[in-house]
Amino acid sequence: MATVYTWSVNNMWTVDTPEPGFVCNVEWTLTGVDGQYSASVSGGTSFTVQEGTFTPYDQLTEAQVLGWVQSALGPDGVAGYESNVQGQINTMINPPVFPQAQPLPWG
Repeated sequence: MATVYTWSVNNMWTVDTPEPGFVCNVEWTLTGVDGQYSASVSGGTSFTVQEGTFTPYDQLTEAQVLGWVQSALGPDGVAGYESNVQGQINTMINPPVFPQAQPLPWG
């Protein structure tokens, strides 16, 4: 089964310049689910300029804000976070083997 990734917005911070309600920081979570296994990573992305036309705060959608986040992270950043989550899931599916101390057989 392939991992399904879901991005979500947890919090947003605004300032009143260059426009009232300008989103300057977004706290987000990326969750991956592969069957019974799930893992997540959280982060924050800051914005100093807005691309495109201004959308008033009360008209923003989560999809729009996540688009900004993923655009700011770039393809390599998005892939890196997804790889991090996949690595956590892989560790749950195939836990690493650690050596264990044993009593000495002649003792």
